[in-house]
Amino acid sequence: MPPFFDDARMLAPPRTEREDRADGSFVLRSPEVLRPHVRCVGEWLEHWARETPQAPALAERDAGGGWRLLSWGEVRRQVGRIAQSLLDLDLPPGAPVTVLSDNSVDHALLALAAMHVGRPACSVSSAYSRLGPDFSKLRGILHKLRPGLVYAADATVQGAALRAADLGCPVVLGRGAQELPGALAFEQLLQQDESAQVMRAFAAIRSEDHAKYLLTSGSTGHPKVAINTHRMLCANQQMISQAWRFLAHEKPVLLDWLPWSHTFGGNHNFNLVLSHGGTLYVDEGRPMPGLLLNTLRNLREVKANIHFNVPRGLDMLLPYLEKDEALARQFFEGLRVLFYAGAALAPASWERLEAVAATVRTEPLFLTTAWGSTETAPAVTSAHWKLEGAGNIGAPLPGAELKFVPSGQKLEMRVRGAAVFPGYRDDPELSAAAFDEEGFYCIGDAGRLVDEAHPEKGVLFDGRVAEDFKLGSGTWVSVGTLRVKLVSALAPLVQDAVITGHDRDKVGALLFLTPAAEALPREQLCDELRLKLAALHDAAGGSAQSPARVLLLAEAPSLAAGEITDKGYINQRAVIARRAAEVERLYADAADPRVIRLD
Repeated sequence: MPPFFDDARMLAPPRTEREDRADGSFVLRSPEVLRPHVRCVGEWLEHWARETPQAPALAERDAGGGWRLLSWGEVRRQVGRIAQSLLDLDLPPGAPVTVLSDNSVDHALLALAAMHVGRPACSVSSAYSRLGPDFSKLRGILHKLRPGLVYAADATVQGAALRAADLGCPVVLGRGAQELPGALAFEQLLQQDESAQVMRAFAAIRSEDHAKYLLTSGSTGHPKVAINTHRMLCANQQMISQAWRFLAHEKPVLLDWLPWSHTFGGNHNFNLVLSHGGTLYVDEGRPMPGLLLNTLRNLREVKANIHFNVPRGLDMLLPYLEKDEALARQFFEGLRVLFYAGAALAPASWERLEAVAATVRTEPLFLTTAWGSTETAPAVTSAHWKLEGAGNIGAPLPGAELKFVPSGQKLEMRVRGAAVFPGYRDDPELSAAAFDEEGFYCIGDAGRLVDEAHPEKGVLFDGRVAEDFKLGSGTWVSVGTLRVKLVSALAPLVQDAVITGHDRDKVGALLFLTPAAEALPREQLCDELRLKLAALHDAAGGSAQSPARVLLLAEAPSLAAGEITDKGYINQRAVIARRAAEVERLYADAADPRVIRLD
């Protein structure tokens, strides 16, 4: 049998066509035609409940510390009962079933039941239910969504937010329903026997019907409600399966924490399991201090064949994998794919992952990524071949077209295809502005070809077009590119960095330190960082390619303040806004023990 990377039964060979335009733009597309896909999300559940009813589907930690595990047959039976209850409640047409809690089996059952009878589902980040005291952001979101039903896992956790929201719709609680007047207990939704009404509603679903509403992250403005149709979600999984051919004979097994309120966890990962009849273990951990211990415990018990994460999550796992051979063996030995997305991975992190994997396995690690957005269901590109390092986001999947349009010093990427959304809910002006004259979605990211003569070698991510800024000299600073370069150069002392310098005369950076850096004596830490910065500065090609000074932050990024998203990546704009005083301190003339200067 050929090696995994050379086996066409496992991974599709990289092939890309290029169409050049007279205006300087060009379009990339796969020569492979997108094959037919299912009509709606529920068809996957119907198929696996019929074909493999005893196979494990969904699992989560129970109160006793073991695993609550449902088979595909059990999932379908419970979805049918919940779907019947939703129909009996006679909710207003089009009003979404909205979930305010983190990932859980009950969360999944409710969302699947809603979509099974043509009711859109919407998962709202659980962070909004913690942003008191008046919960104004949550109230604004719910006002925009106009939900037909709202679910929360626990009255103790979400009760205050639910009371503040002043909802005019049914409320369902996993625990503590008696504490909120009029609330229903989740168990009540499981009491109704499924009738023929459920399958009549299921048969009436059209591909263009709304399956989900997802809120954009808000990192570039106020959250918008992106429509995800059944066609988008189903087409996207077909696109992925044509690149990852091994899924046809290897069911995915995931231990995943990525939140279902975002497209990475809720569409890409959850639907990968749903469409292929795999198994999803809900990881209650997070790449955050304290919560990471839950993930480590789960990794020791669950042997996944695909691991999805964000760069911050992988960076936090690395020290444990490097120090604990048994954990590394458990993690890497049966792993088919190690996949990162959500932000760029630093080259130093890539090298460390490959190095530790090589100590416990003989086959090279398939470390890869893809690219897309909430509005693209999400995957547009995929790197379905062996990469030599970080930065390459792959090539367009079957059914997707990727247009590159000159924009200043960069090439803006735009997307058209079967998995692209129709627009934002109840916002025709914003929807129209999201597309160009040819119907390409203007995603706001920049990219460039790895090799102009060979587009099949993939695309290099080149940051957000709107994130870049000019120095006072007029020189452009590529924030995304510089951030990755800086974090890699300062490894393993820096967890993340925020680039500063808009309209100033030099580039600076705010640094979030790793635990290893925090443990060092401050003088030694500053000396080591100064040496690494000087080396980066000497190798850089100009003032925009390396920071002249950095400030060591004493406080970790705040989830509550929006500095770090619940996907685990840094919100550059939010950090700079919240820490304006720190930015001023960075550029002050006076000596400061927290500022390292090369200028």
